[in-house]
Amino acid sequence: MKRRVQRRPATGLSGPAMARAFTALRRRWARVRPRAALVLGSGWGEMAEGFAPRGEISYAEIPALGATGVEGHAGRLLWAGPEERALLIFQGRRHWYEGVGWTPVALPVYLARRWGASAMILTNAAGGIRPGLSVGDLMIVRDHINAMGVHPLVGPHDPFWGTRFPDQGRVYDPLLRRLLREAGAEVGLQMEEGVYVAVSGPTYETPAEVEAFRRWGADAVGMSTVPEAILANAAGLRVAALSCIGNLAAGRAETPLSHEDVARASAEAAPRMRAVLLEFWQRLLEYAER
Repeated sequence: MKRRVQRRPATGLSGPAMARAFTALRRRWARVRPRAALVLGSGWGEMAEGFAPRGEISYAEIPALGATGVEGHAGRLLWAGPEERALLIFQGRRHWYEGVGWTPVALPVYLARRWGASAMILTNAAGGIRPGLSVGDLMIVRDHINAMGVHPLVGPHDPFWGTRFPDQGRVYDPLLRRLLREAGAEVGLQMEEGVYVAVSGPTYETPAEVEAFRRWGADAVGMSTVPEAILANAAGLRVAALSCIGNLAAGRAETPLSHEDVARASAEAAPRMRAVLLEFWQRLLEYAER
C-alpha cells in the first residue's frame, strides 16, 4: 500500500518552518536586538548600503525564505546600527506570484516580530494612477486595497498573528507616516500620501483595470506590500510603507510597461529615496528613545 504524503497547501502559513528560521538566525546573530525591520522592494535594493550594514546572510541560507525569483532583488538579510537597537534590512522580497506560497512572503514579518522589533517599514515600486503623480515621485501609503484575490491569513488560525479577524482601520501607523513626512521635508521633498492597490501579478494591469482602480480611489498600483502590511498589523507591529512611482499605470503611459523602465526610474530617484530613508530611521530612533 502506498504511503500517503501530506503536502502543505500553497495557501496558509507554516509556523514550524518560520520558527526554525528564527532559531537559526538568532543562533548566528545572538547579540542583535532590532528596533525595526525594513523591506527593500523593487528599485530600493541599493538603499541598503547607506545604512552601513554590519552583518549579512543570503536568503538562500535562511530556511523557509529561499532565493528571490525577481531580477533586482538581491536576496540578502542585513543588519545595521548598534547591536542593541539594530535595523533588520531585507534586501529584496518574495512575491505571491512566484508560486511558493505565503510562508516566504510572511517570514520577514515573522522574524521582525519574534526578534522584538516594534515597526515594519515596507517599500515598493508602483504604477502611478492618480493624475499629478509623476515617475520618480515618492508616495507615503495612507491605506490600501487588496485586489490580489488571495489573503495571507487564509487557513488555520495561529494566535501569533493576533485575532482571527484583525481590524484594518489603521494599518498604516499615523506616527510613522508623520515621521516620513517630516523626513521628506527635512531633505527637501514634499511627499504625497495615497492609497495603494495590490494585484497578484505578474502581468501589469490593463487600462480597464487601472480605470476601475481609479474609480475605487486608488492612487498607485503594485504587486506587493499589502500582504506584509496585513500580517505586520495583525501581529501588532507599527507599519509604514513608501512607494516610488516607477511608471505611469496602463492607460496613462504612452509606451508599453517594462520592469527595466521601472528599474531605471528608481535608479534616477535613488538619491531622494536614500535621503528619506536615512532621515526617517534617525527620527524613528530618536522617537523611541524619548
